Amino acid sequence: MSMTTPIVDFVRSYAKSGTSRLHMPGHKGQKLLGFEEADITEIKGADELYEAEGIIAESEANATKLFGTAHTYYSTEGSSQCIRAMLCLALQAAPAGQRPVLLAARNAHKALLYAAALLDFDIEWLWPAPEAAGALCSCPVTAGQLEQALERLSGQGRTPFGVYVTSPDYLGGMQDIAALSKVCDAHGAPLLVDNAHGAYLNFLVGGSKHPMALGAAMCCDSGHKTLPVLTGGAYLHLGLKAPVQDETAVRNALALFGSTSPSYLILQSLDRCNRYLSEGYPLRLYSCCGQLTRLRRVLNEAAAAAGSKLSLAVDDPAREPLKLTLDAAALGLTGTALAEALRKYAIECEYADPRYVVLMFTPENPAQDYDRLEEAVAAICAALPGVPECPEPEGDTFTALAAEAEPVCSVRAAVFAPQQTIPAAEALGRVCAMPTVSCPPAIPIVVSGERVGPAAIELFARYHVETVAVIRE
Repeated sequence: MSMTTPIVDFVRSYAKSGTSRLHMPGHKGQKLLGFEEADITEIKGADELYEAEGIIAESEANATKLFGTAHTYYSTEGSSQCIRAMLCLALQAAPAGQRPVLLAARNAHKALLYAAALLDFDIEWLWPAPEAAGALCSCPVTAGQLEQALERLSGQGRTPFGVYVTSPDYLGGMQDIAALSKVCDAHGAPLLVDNAHGAYLNFLVGGSKHPMALGAAMCCDSGHKTLPVLTGGAYLHLGLKAPVQDETAVRNALALFGSTSPSYLILQSLDRCNRYLSEGYPLRLYSCCGQLTRLRRVLNEAAAAAGSKLSLAVDDPAREPLKLTLDAAALGLTGTALAEALRKYAIECEYADPRYVVLMFTPENPAQDYDRLEEAVAAICAALPGVPECPEPEGDTFTALAAEAEPVCSVRAAVFAPQQTIPAAEALGRVCAMPTVSCPPAIPIVVSGERVGPAAIELFARYHVETVAVIRE
């Protein structure tokens, strides 16, 4: 049986009623862009997002059932709002008598750092092992690493109020959430997951790979990244391990970081997505994943035929299946150069950096998108001047960065300090005021409150970071 769509139904009924709209918004339902009649505010019968007890509560209950959580809440301001609310909730259960500290994988979205500034907590960073380092977007953390970090903090008399990881990351890598969850449970620390890129993971044929199914206490999903939801539509999921369960407290945390005018266009898209997910979505997702498996094989065959010794399409069953990550080094190109070459074939990527190009597919992509990419890569390979050379190893830059990333002051103190913007090449020795990274979620080269060192200067040049906000001296 199909899911109900109470928000969509109410708004459609209101649009057809002919009611005089003597309330906000100012367009009064008149069609300037075409969607205005469906754009309303919190009028009688429309419920209230942060005090939901009507149609929004009913729709969220549908989402809760679909995702199998203790409670799923809507956000109309993306995962950024959910991340801040999630950290606020975890902080409410922080151990008393000590300055709050969060243990977090370094490839964190800026929203985490802004939350640290607003909520005033410290962050202890988990860095990738030297053999796993090599891209700003990825920070794989093993259960052993997490165990050691928690024991080290315990030896210092410090208990983190949470452990925070990003999974999937921007390149499609996934953390072993089940293993990390077991470590967190043993130490009494809730596992918090930025799952912005993985809302679809709960609906994979063969078993859910969603963080909430694998033991996370709380996580956020951006519905708009991988599901047919308008930009800004997101979910905050709470599991039975969440340190705060009270609905009023959760809605208050979301309200603390959200607008008092939530978009009903976004709410309707979240509401309608429930029905979409309930009507054969897993099979459509399964078909899409199969098409991408074939496409990766075809692209790698094209690169091999051009003489490449590297795989062009990164292929690993441990990665999330909907991201197609291209290693441009396989073609002797930079990621930004490959992205520009693809644009000539009317293909726009999600992300490109000095090495990688990220392409995001969903079941909504038409067949022509697969064919166009296949033809474009074949043409690019055919035009290569010679056999691509393997790139030089990345070296120990990330190890050096981790060694020099010592905070001079708190994130909050740095973010709210008087600051100035200077050329990145001249920032050596200065204290970072705002996080520096080309595209979140990724490893910030320098975090607010840290001093800029030589390894950071090298990475600024590699990732074309031209300016840095530093504390004014």
